[in-house]
This record gives sequence, structure tokens and C-alpha cells, in this order.
Amino acid sequence: MKVKIHHEGTWILVALFAVIAVICIPMWLWVRPIGWAVGATVVLGVFYFLVVNFFRSPRRVFHGNRDNVVVSSCDGTVVALEETFEDEVLHCRCIQLSVFMSLLNVHANWFPVDGVVTYVKHHDGRFMGAYLPKSSTENERSTVAIKTPSGQTVVMRQVAGAMARRIVTYAQVGEEASIEDHMGFIKFGSRVDLYLPLDTEIFVKIGDKTVGGVTEVGRLKN
Repeated sequence: MKVKIHHEGTWILVALFAVIAVICIPMWLWVRPIGWAVGATVVLGVFYFLVVNFFRSPRRVFHGNRDNVVVSSCDGTVVALEETFEDEVLHCRCIQLSVFMSLLNVHANWFPVDGVVTYVKHHDGRFMGAYLPKSSTENERSTVAIKTPSGQTVVMRQVAGAMARRIVTYAQVGEEASIEDHMGFIKFGSRVDLYLPLDTEIFVKIGDKTVGGVTEVGRLKN
């Protein structure tokens, strides 16, 4: 599994490196005792490593049976798995499966199913903690619907969190969706909700860890 830096983080990392250099170089040259420079360099170096870790962009290949499979759209922890009413696209009761991403997780998002994108819409909103149930309908969010080859519609919603201030959605109506492709990115802590038909066979439970584009979270009925 190859890992690279996501293009969403390139300029952030360049700018952050420059700021750290501006802080540390003068300290090494003029601040005494030298321990202050060492301490500042270590702390800022660890912080920079964490930001680099956040912007990882792994290319993943799914090796299982792709027929009607639903995969996790992101790395993280399952925080919600319940029956709910989805009123933006489906207008019916369905299964909501939500995965929360911490600052240590990869924040690239994958398509949850193969198919064709039929709906994309961004909503402005609040920035409550992404672990709160109300964040799915009140926070800034982006909704994407995909029609699978079997004719079913799966809805994916990117939800901003208390620290996440930018949701990026690459999906466009009419394009082909593949579970191995990135459909977006959310910066600095957030969650992704999946809305699935009620008869979907679910393979995960609350508290389970998922890997985006790899973990099978369910399978749609024909």
C-alpha cells in the first residue's frame, strides 16, 4: 500500500515548514542556553510530523467481492449505527452508519459503492463536535448520492466537525464512482455518514475501526 501526501495539504505543509524554520533558525543562532532551541525544535518537529501524518493520501486496492459491497468511506471509528429518516435525497427510513475520524486518521474519503453519481450538494452550517448526532443535519456538510449497478441509491454525507473548516468534494453528477477512488477530503477532524437501504446486511458494530476503501461495512440486497 503506497502512501503519499494529499494535494490538499501541499501548500499547508510548505507554509508550516517555513514558519518553523523562521522560529528555529534564529533560536539556534542567538538564544542561549542552547537547550531552548533544542526543546523548541523537538516540539515543533513533532507537531509538523502530526500534520504530515494527517495529510497522508494512501492509494488502496479492494480485493474482495465487489458485487453489491459497501465499503467504509474513511478511516476511523463507527460511532452510529441506527435506523433513521433521510430527508434530503432518499425521503424514507434507512440505516445510518457513521464513522468518526480523529486527528490521527487519514482524512481522504472514498466512494462507498460502485455506481454513478446522481446528486451532489454542499450545505453551509455550524461547527459542532462531529461526534454529536445533530451534526449530521446542522453542521457544514456535503451530500453525495450514488446509484449502484443494481439500481439502489446510497447516500454519503461528509460532515464538518469543531475543528474541520473545509470540506472538499470531488464527486460530480454523472461521473462513475469506484470504491477505489477518492471522492473528497475533510480537513482536521470530522465524520462521514452513510445512508443504506433497510435490508442491507451490516458487517460492523459501534466501536469498530474501519479503513477507507478497504473495510466491508455491509452488502446490499439484490
